[in-house]
Amino acid sequence: LSLKFGDIGNLKGLVIRFLLTTSYYQLSVQNWFSLHRLQLLYNHSIQATFNATRIYAPASYSYHCEHVSSLQRYDALLIPSSANDLSKLWEVTFTDFQIQGFNIQEGHFAYAKDCASFFSPAILMGLVMSLILLLVLAYALHMLIHLKSLDRHYECKASPAYFAQMKDNDMGDEKEPLRSGGNEPYELRNQQFCKIYI
Repeated sequence: LSLKFGDIGNLKGLVIRFLLTTSYYQLSVQNWFSLHRLQLLYNHSIQATFNATRIYAPASYSYHCEHVSSLQRYDALLIPSSANDLSKLWEVTFTDFQIQGFNIQEGHFAYAKDCASFFSPAILMGLVMSLILLLVLAYALHMLIHLKSLDRHYECKASPAYFAQMKDNDMGDEKEPLRSGGNEPYELRNQQFCKIYI
């Protein structure tokens, strides 16, 4: 698959060639295509060659990635094929890259397989934070279950009520216990004491 720039200023004569291959995988029971190599040609001579890594998709799909680059900050999916050629002098970066080499219908890309990993740093951080929150919740539930009620350790005892000793009166006073001279009233005493066990 060749991308020619035509008569665009200094890019005249520059061609970017994508070498695509297809393979059948029995595990997925379908054909997959992969970008095997990328070549930069200028005036019909090869200037640089990059081996592509991890750029593949089912043959009925297209492949999409935010950045396909030879730079490390973009995960370097394009690797110079040899340390001796001029590839190291080139820096290649495609932004919003999408490619499909086979089974193209009506000139439109098919459904895209994205290069984003299922375990990106943001997803991993979210999983770690969820795990921490679950541990805190489990610890809180454990503490609530094993919380002992204060009633079990709080004991309050009261001594039985009693009447204070009174002087012996005559039989007439016994028949009318409420009639008193005011000097010796009945006293109801209740002593209460509490103990808290910790």
